[in-house]
Amino acid sequence: MRLRLGVFSAALLAALAFTPAAHSAADPVLVVAPNGDDGNPGTVDRPLKSIQQAVDLARPGTSILLRGGTHALTANVQIRKSGEPGRPIRLANYAGERVVVDGEALPASHTPVGGGIPRAERGAFHQEGSSWWHVSGLEITRGPYGWYCDGCNNNVYERLVTRDNYESGFQLQGPSAGNLILNLDSHHNRDPRKNGESADGLAVKEGSGTGNVVRGARLWNNVDDGFDAWLFTSPIRVENTIAYGNGYNRWNLPDFSGDGNGFKLGGGSPAPAADHVLVNTMAFRNAAHGYTDNGNPGRLVLTRNTAWKNAKTGFTVNRSASTPTGNLAVGNATPVSSGTSTGSGNSWDIKSSWGDADLVSTDAATITGPRDAAGTIRTSRFLEPRDRPGLGARI
Repeated sequence: MRLRLGVFSAALLAALAFTPAAHSAADPVLVVAPNGDDGNPGTVDRPLKSIQQAVDLARPGTSILLRGGTHALTANVQIRKSGEPGRPIRLANYAGERVVVDGEALPASHTPVGGGIPRAERGAFHQEGSSWWHVSGLEITRGPYGWYCDGCNNNVYERLVTRDNYESGFQLQGPSAGNLILNLDSHHNRDPRKNGESADGLAVKEGSGTGNVVRGARLWNNVDDGFDAWLFTSPIRVENTIAYGNGYNRWNLPDFSGDGNGFKLGGGSPAPAADHVLVNTMAFRNAAHGYTDNGNPGRLVLTRNTAWKNAKTGFTVNRSASTPTGNLAVGNATPVSSGTSTGSGNSWDIKSSWGDADLVSTDAATITGPRDAAGTIRTSRFLEPRDRPGLGARI
């Protein structure tokens, strides 16, 4: 049995794909191409040049379609306007075309060691105080953060790739609620200015807001953590997500300080109590813990997750009032540090020693390979325990 809780159907995902439509006053479409001109009207035949120009012209119901190729930024894209319920502003790749948004030329991408990034310059895309956007199908690279959003509500971010950025690939912070991050791939993000201390694959941190959901993400080979909920005071729900290979110094940064957790579920001085929920996720081969409460004293709910071959503890929940249920820990330095947390049906409750021989497969090639046509992680029997159908994640 495959546990795929809450995953959008392929039909719904297909319906969310954007194709060229007639330009109308009621539902405008703006097309942007690397060889366009901002004096053009933004049609397929006469596209705009800059993403910012399209954003400036957009209003609720507008679709902004980016043609394939590399959109090289000379200034980051500022998003400070909102759509409306039922009429989001849509930003997407033109159907079937690969779009790369490159922030290498942005000055903040090359902030020196010990330097700070001015607030407005955070992100190749900087979204602030902005709601009701639906963003999909973009590859964002080499920016000072990939996508950075502060004070954002009721947005959908779908099938984004954030890679090789100079801070976290995707960061949501501030008073932000009701956002869905769906099928994100975020990898190889690093922060030379902080020697690896800060760049995560996905950070929902330093803020508050209910109803934020992460579903179907893959977070790998980032310099700090895969997922980081540092100082976020409201519950976050994470489903069907994997985090692996995080926290290693692949860039030979001096005085390296990357943490290397798969899922960091809190932190701060003091750490706020936040009742995050993780269902059907995997953390493997990270430099530190698979899952850690990181001092969060809240009531974490961890249901059918898997920690495999992390360098430290599979599940560290010793400073929270967590309820781990049906989780699997195999091949970590320590399976669990539970403190006063209580749960049932976990691998450590069943027997004290688990090894690879207890698993159907240790081949991650399918779930780390290409996604399916709908953008979903392809299923496999990776890390499925033999004869224990109710134990651990199924992805």
